[in-house]
Amino acid sequence: MIGTAYAQAAGGAAAGGDTLMGMLPIILMFVILYFLMIRPQMKKAKEHKSMQEALAKGDEVVAVGFLGKITKVGPNYVSVEIAPNVEVQVEKGGISRLLPKGTIKDAQ
Repeated sequence: MIGTAYAQAAGGAAAGGDTLMGMLPIILMFVILYFLMIRPQMKKAKEHKSMQEALAKGDEVVAVGFLGKITKVGPNYVSVEIAPNVEVQVEKGGISRLLPKGTIKDAQ
């Protein structure tokens, strides 16, 4: 009877190792998910935020689908000239891309 009790204790320790091995693929999937999806998305968001903070008068941008040139920069909004004598106010979050200088002249 004593020998049976020892055998059960040894089996219980092995079951704890099986639980860890069963969780290993799930943990590995979360690590892969972090490096393939979450981390690049955080990097892209950080770059977009720094681009928004660096906006200046005269920059050419894509704002809400329109090409335009920034005429005024405020803390939350920018004025974008999308045609001669046509300005729209756009929230800074609506600026999707900063274009190279001279792009708007090429597009017309």
